[in-house]
Amino acid sequence: MSQFQLRPRRPARPMLYLAPAIALLAVFFLAPIVVNAVIAFTDMGANLRVGHFTFQNFERIVQRDARMPMVLLTTLIYVTATLFIFNIGLGALLAMTSTAIPDKLGNFFRGLWLLPRMSPAVLYGILWIWIADPSPSGLLNQVTGTFGLPPINLRNDFPLFLIILANGVVGASFAMVILTSSIRSIPSHLANAARVDGASEWGVLRHVVAPALSQPIRLISIYQALSLMTTFEYILLITGGGPVYDSTPYALYIYRRAFENGAYSYGAALALGFMVIGVVVTLLHWRVTNMSSTFAAPKIEVL
Repeated sequence: MSQFQLRPRRPARPMLYLAPAIALLAVFFLAPIVVNAVIAFTDMGANLRVGHFTFQNFERIVQRDARMPMVLLTTLIYVTATLFIFNIGLGALLAMTSTAIPDKLGNFFRGLWLLPRMSPAVLYGILWIWIADPSPSGLLNQVTGTFGLPPINLRNDFPLFLIILANGVVGASFAMVILTSSIRSIPSHLANAARVDGASEWGVLRHVVAPALSQPIRLISIYQALSLMTTFEYILLITGGGPVYDSTPYALYIYRRAFENGAYSYGAALALGFMVIGVVVTLLHWRVTNMSSTFAAPKIEVL
């Protein structure tokens, strides 16, 4: 009999490997949601005391918050304009432009455009405050002054346009990187075959490049839409959500209600409603854009 004996095979226990991730998820994601949901049904204020449980916060959102329609409209305009004009439109334009020029020049251009994303948010916000400064020392007014035009106060007169522009410039870099990778993954013989068949450069772009970008653009659109809905650091730094509430989207409205006004329970109710809106937007996007096909198994098996 051999001196070596095979050990009995132990059954796999995947929960042992998933336990750390599940614990982190429970502590830093599920627990805050539960705490927020509980606070939303209380009357907690700046003193952090809970007197009783109530549904008044949700009634206030639906019936008695006069600013809510304007906040929702601001959020819709801000997210839609930034997403389609900059995060997808400008990002795709940058990707196609930087791949059409020599590689070294394209890499330098993409690296230059990525600088705002790699910079601290405070530094980027200060830069835009200087650009939109209504005084003659502001960059925009220095440029317009050379043409004899009157000073422009973007922060007071066009705050929504300013936050769309500021967020769009830095947000376009994400799509630029993803779509550049997608363009470079297109086999070169497809474009060469299209040119041999008489296709123009516009035809190559329309019938070869554009179809290859459809699935990445679906992913970019849902990721960037949710990111725009939930982040507000640049808006808080550049305009503070003002004047008054003119440039305050929903996420910043939650922050201002909870931490500026001390209405913690109302802010929690707003956050709970915002989470429902995010889930609905995600499901609608998934259905309308047929995102399931993006994650489907390939129809051709590659050996």
